[in-house]
Amino acid sequence: MGSYLNPGSGLFEMALRSQIFVDKSGLIEKTNHCVRTLQRYMCVSRPRRFGKSMGIDMLSAYYDRSVDTKKLFQNLKIKSTEDYEKHLNQYDVLKINMQEFLSAANDIEHMLKMLNEYVIFDLKEQYEQVRFRDEKNLVQVMKDIYSYTKHPFVILIDEWDCLFREYQQDQEAQKKYLDFLRFWLKDKEYVALAYMTGILPIKKYGSHSALNMFTEYSMTDPGNLAEYFGFTETEVQELCEKYKMNFEEARAWYNGYHLISHEDGCRRVYSMYSPKSVVEAMQKRRFGTYWNQTETYEALKVYIQMNMDGLKDAIVQMLAGSDVRINTGTFSNDMTTFATRDDVLTLLVHLGYLTYDNEKETVEIPNREVSQEYVNAISTMDWTEVIHSVQASRELLEALWQMDSEKVARGIEQAHKEVSILTYNDENSLSCTINLAFYFAREYYTIIRELPSGKGFADICFIPRKIHMDKPAVVIELKWDKSAEGAIQQIKDKQYTDTLQDYHGNLLLVGIDYDKNTKQHSCVIEKMDM
Repeated sequence: MGSYLNPGSGLFEMALRSQIFVDKSGLIEKTNHCVRTLQRYMCVSRPRRFGKSMGIDMLSAYYDRSVDTKKLFQNLKIKSTEDYEKHLNQYDVLKINMQEFLSAANDIEHMLKMLNEYVIFDLKEQYEQVRFRDEKNLVQVMKDIYSYTKHPFVILIDEWDCLFREYQQDQEAQKKYLDFLRFWLKDKEYVALAYMTGILPIKKYGSHSALNMFTEYSMTDPGNLAEYFGFTETEVQELCEKYKMNFEEARAWYNGYHLISHEDGCRRVYSMYSPKSVVEAMQKRRFGTYWNQTETYEALKVYIQMNMDGLKDAIVQMLAGSDVRINTGTFSNDMTTFATRDDVLTLLVHLGYLTYDNEKETVEIPNREVSQEYVNAISTMDWTEVIHSVQASRELLEALWQMDSEKVARGIEQAHKEVSILTYNDENSLSCTINLAFYFAREYYTIIRELPSGKGFADICFIPRKIHMDKPAVVIELKWDKSAEGAIQQIKDKQYTDTLQDYHGNLLLVGIDYDKNTKQHSCVIEKMDM
């Protein structure tokens, strides 16, 4: 057992002993299908604290032939799969955390030299009986070992992209690193599986496609690995039951990463949750912002304040609860090369600040926890008009509850003036203003736009979550250059309240109109008992 060669199962055993352990061993079945095939190169990119390192610890414990780990997996899902015993403890494992080498090095040459020497040290110590052609050449050493043992290697690389995050401007260093990985891994018979994880997908360099042998599993295209990084909705439900926490609140706080995969001819949509946030909430018995404690909102601020055409508009729309269409194809998979606003937004997807729908090709802010990071970032920027609207939303919601229609109209009017970036030209833009103006409503409500109801679609519905059932439900109908009274009548005529028939409590009907001539908003509020 060495530091890098066959490191054993200690870290995975710690995970198994933890207070909260969620079985993700199904990942092993997917990697087993790739072992010793042309698909043996896999790169998984996910945001921080999404279980990437735990996955590597699990794979290491499973494949490592220096230990017997059958007992560790006997109660896990992988045990019931067809190839479980075929691959269990059958390979030499090299487990590398690139961040460790980068942090200890002065530059890229020093980093690669250390990696080369340290791994060779473990290999030579384990296989001292092998005659090496070149003891200082990592590739040749591994070739010689494989020729002698006929045991191929499972190579596990964590934080593979750290150099691109820390040497953001040094393209020469980046190319040297990619070329090293290519020479080490590509078309090598000694590679049974090369599995890398990081935050960023593999860097694009135009014609320089150093690692084109890898299949990528990312936030924009998760392939068949969507469910193995982050917690699924079912897993969070089970944890909420165990810890007697409100699942509806957990969903509002941490859900929203919608990953779509196509497997075995079936389309599957996974609603994934940040594991870090869910675990902290369960252990502390309190919902709050946990995921980004390791990295402040300053990291987000750097990107959203970039002067890219349409970027501010897109952020404001998403704060208001809308999605934004983007093109992810031009993103270079680094943290500095941005040709358009879409490149910035694509980076935010990979960092976990946005979620991407790969069918609609749209992005949105995933949940309340992440939304708060945007508010924190904006509050320290020169987006004063946006933060004023957010801050005023608490008072506006109170006015709505008090059925003060004039005050609500004035509040929406002010929000529109302040957020002049949202050009008014139809009911959709009016809807965006309304949602931003009522930003604080997310504290109490599930907010649904275009809710199917009765004989049509209600524009906006505020449905109180279970722990806030003392608050009234709200159905809002928007009109463009018509009348607020007409909006109320439409709610009644088209029976928009029918979808709330299981809700028992106060219900407010709200009609809002914008007069394009006077440029004034009007509001009518009526109460209905359900």
